[in-house]
Amino acid sequence: MSTKNKEDKQAFFTNLFQTAREASTVFKIVIMLMIMILAFMVRVFSVIRYESVIHEFDPWFNFRTTRYLTDKGLYSFWNWYDSESWHPLGRVIGGTIFPGIMVTSSMIKWTLDFFTFPMDIRNICVFLAPVFAGFTSISTYMLAKECTNRVETGLLAALFISIVPSYISRSVAGSYDNEAVAIWALTNTFYLWIKAVNTGSILWSVLCALQYFYMVAAWGGYSFIINIIPIFVLGTMFINKFNMKIYVAYSVFYTIGSIMAMLITFVNFAVIKSSEHLASHLVFIIMNAFVIIEYVRKNLKAEQFQALTRLAMTLAVAAFLFVFIFLTLSGATRFSGRSMTLLDPTYAKKYVPIIASVSEHQPTSWSSYFFDLGPLIVFMPIGFYYCLVHKCTHGKLFIGMYGVLATYFSCVMIRLMLVLAPAACIIAAIAVSEIMRKASKSIRIYLT
Repeated sequence: MSTKNKEDKQAFFTNLFQTAREASTVFKIVIMLMIMILAFMVRVFSVIRYESVIHEFDPWFNFRTTRYLTDKGLYSFWNWYDSESWHPLGRVIGGTIFPGIMVTSSMIKWTLDFFTFPMDIRNICVFLAPVFAGFTSISTYMLAKECTNRVETGLLAALFISIVPSYISRSVAGSYDNEAVAIWALTNTFYLWIKAVNTGSILWSVLCALQYFYMVAAWGGYSFIINIIPIFVLGTMFINKFNMKIYVAYSVFYTIGSIMAMLITFVNFAVIKSSEHLASHLVFIIMNAFVIIEYVRKNLKAEQFQALTRLAMTLAVAAFLFVFIFLTLSGATRFSGRSMTLLDPTYAKKYVPIIASVSEHQPTSWSSYFFDLGPLIVFMPIGFYYCLVHKCTHGKLFIGMYGVLATYFSCVMIRLMLVLAPAACIIAAIAVSEIMRKASKSIRIYLT
């Protein structure tokens, strides 16, 4: 090949790459819109093929309470004694449910009525899950991009979450259950948390706490958030990646999030009494002690600091043992049956048979991972390598920890495959994007 032809070839591909970069914003918007449409369309097949109906028992109960909220208002709903549920005992609705999905549907109904676009509340409930599946694609894109700082990883993660069977099974049209909005709240909370960690901004931390409050109102799976974030903060201390940005983010998130979680009647003082929240309290104390110790270490001589450290460690261990033994023996704090089942898979079968009898609380079989995650499971080991070993950042470390913990919990309880799905999609997207990046780099070198 002559020198002139080679230069023309290089110029052509250089201009092509430059044009693609200039149009990247338009490409991103178009691709995300197509992914959202895909996420919506694959979930409304039953409506297209048959009719618009609400499925199963729990969605029908949620629809009934939503209709009551829409007709009677929030105050009447909060104090509603439903004599037709749990007959003949009845049920106090406001204090026994997570009201997030009902309030969300009613707000949509009231907003559409305000703009003179009337829609029946039943149709809103039927299509709520597919619509929020599109929103979940956006939040997954933002979470993956924030963790890796790569657009292609975010787009792949959004594509994967839109079609992963584990999430589709809980978000089809007519599946009007808490998970319809909870997975969007989960991924959005994690995105705002990583944003707060990366920036150290109080604003992002407050937004994270507000999104966590919505998650508390929507689903009992909020306990996963209030445990994984403290574990992440504690982990950064052990591997010497803790900084003041994390301190600001967790201090604001823990304080505002805990106070606002108490506003949900069904949760209330469980924020203080329940062992499910114990990790968040302990890590907040440990984090402040860590910061104080670091400050003292920088302002004392080595001998004085060592003596003070030994005294502080002795007092801390003694205080922790005393408080733990006292709370355990007095019964002031305790784990719920479901939480104990996650820690000890045999607990429910021995002590709470009604929990063990529910099919979605059974341990997960190997086949479920292949059916629910599909080809993503092949790329997850590669993704774990890039998250936890290769150029580990705070975002990648968080996603790696999220994936490890969600994998364990999904093994114990098949229902938590739903929590694993976003992590699997992001971790697999990291692996696929790295493979594609290396392949495209080789192709580019060859072409130029």
